[in-house]
Amino acid sequence: MSEPWTSADLMTIAAARELTDGDVCLVGVGPPNLAANLARRTHAPNVRLVYESGAIDARPQRLPLSIGDDDLAATATAMVSVPEMFNYWVGAGRIDVGFLGAAQLDRYGNLNTTVIGPHDQPMIRLPGAGGAPEIAASARRVIVIVRQSARTFVEQLDFVSSVGYGPTGRERRATGAGPTLVITDHGVLEPDPGSNELTLTRLHPGVSTDQARRATGWDLKVADSIKLVEPPTELELTALRRLRDREDLDV
Repeated sequence: MSEPWTSADLMTIAAARELTDGDVCLVGVGPPNLAANLARRTHAPNVRLVYESGAIDARPQRLPLSIGDDDLAATATAMVSVPEMFNYWVGAGRIDVGFLGAAQLDRYGNLNTTVIGPHDQPMIRLPGAGGAPEIAASARRVIVIVRQSARTFVEQLDFVSSVGYGPTGRERRATGAGPTLVITDHGVLEPDPGSNELTLTRLHPGVSTDQARRATGWDLKVADSIKLVEPPTELELTALRRLRDREDLDV
């Protein structure tokens, strides 16, 4: 019998399931990196991983430690410059799926990865936006992976690093698709077709709508019919744990 899985495990696995074989996926650090490599190791061996550092179609043998991991350069089909990455690949719409994380997220999928507190005198200075604004604007699908808490899911961002659907939820309509999914350790949120407000549509097993609401800094909108996220399979859990241990990949 396998060890018990956690809500964080299912968050990563649920994100990996969103990739289909052959997708071109721009991978970030942290949970997005783990989810994309998990998909390649399980159901989508031909997913094409692209990293901001310029690695195209990377096939790392172990989980990369960062976008500068030498295994990415060693296994990539090509290495390109950062300007080419963002002008030719991201800006031209050649990315099928862009994975993003965030320190703060609001009800319209706008993201903060810059500062906590006032910008001129922040309490915490975060890594910054990097390429996330371009990814959020140009990827065909944008999936946000983030742990859900009232400190992260906030009514008002301290700083807007990447635009989701804009401050009212309507600004993005003329210029791009906006985030398609937000996957958390509680469940899955999707933009409402009418308002673009993030709406809880799926829950992890054992999580209630009340728990999800308590972990949200605004009055969380809940779909009329909530679906359950399928629990992890033995294959998914085994692959996930091997990745975390940085064992050699099988594909």
